[in-house]
Amino acid sequence: MSDTRSLPVPDGLEGERLDTAIARLFGLSRTRAAEIIVDGGVLVDGVTAGKSDRVQAGVWLEVTLPPPPTAPVPRAEPVPGMKIVHEDADIIVVDKPIGVVAHPTVGWTGPTVLEGLLASGVQLTMSGAAERQGIVHRLDANTSGLMVVAKSEIAYSVLKRAFKERTVDKRYHTLVQGHPDPLRGTVDAPIGRHPSGDGRWAVVAGGRHSVTHYDTQEAFRAASLLEIDLETGRTHQIRVHMAALRHPCVGDLLYGADPTLAERLNVRRQWLHAVRLGFVHPTERRPVEFSSPWPDDLAAAIELLRED
Repeated sequence: MSDTRSLPVPDGLEGERLDTAIARLFGLSRTRAAEIIVDGGVLVDGVTAGKSDRVQAGVWLEVTLPPPPTAPVPRAEPVPGMKIVHEDADIIVVDKPIGVVAHPTVGWTGPTVLEGLLASGVQLTMSGAAERQGIVHRLDANTSGLMVVAKSEIAYSVLKRAFKERTVDKRYHTLVQGHPDPLRGTVDAPIGRHPSGDGRWAVVAGGRHSVTHYDTQEAFRAASLLEIDLETGRTHQIRVHMAALRHPCVGDLLYGADPTLAERLNVRRQWLHAVRLGFVHPTERRPVEFSSPWPDDLAAAIELLRED
């Protein structure tokens, strides 16, 4: 069912565009807010208005929010290239290839880790939402590497708490453009949705607390190989923080990477790989650690740089 809300424009939004005001009031992207306005879902003092019209404090908004899209139900679908690194009664650790997301989402039609595991006959806990059963953390579609998935309810509960309390050791390797100065450091900068509303994330005032530690492992003429220790786990965190340092991940065209360098190294996605994952086993209560080698495309790029 649609949800209609009525409220005045607060003083803090005086003079803002209508689509921006709706986005901020209801936690939407500006693109989604504009769609609702164009579809006639917003009245300003009882009259329809354009998405670029400026709002005045105190005018009355009547906003009809469409029902949220129904989450897709996971199906058993094999995922070529996904490897099982470890499995026991409580957890399963996979090495995720590129082009795969953690679980089904609205608008995604490609393969998912969850559906690949179901196709392999793995029984996962039903804790959490039905479309993401057992998923306790995620990697971007084009970030490869290690993910742990819960098979039992106790593992789901313990691992969710461990990720929330930041006791999981998540290490990534990324190839970035140029040479960070200093060679080792920390980026402590809040991350939120990019003001453009185009799906990107950015360092923004009022964003969520985000901390990334980096350490240069190898320097090349045009790029640097970094090891990343994530203290928090925000969407696109490494990509956003590296771009904020003006050293975007090689191949990450969404965040300003040089397409010429990506082409020369034959990198078709961001050079970013989850190489190590360590945590206390949720039932055995012993430290466990897993590692993953670089995929062929990322390793080949490093070899080209070394030849330079």
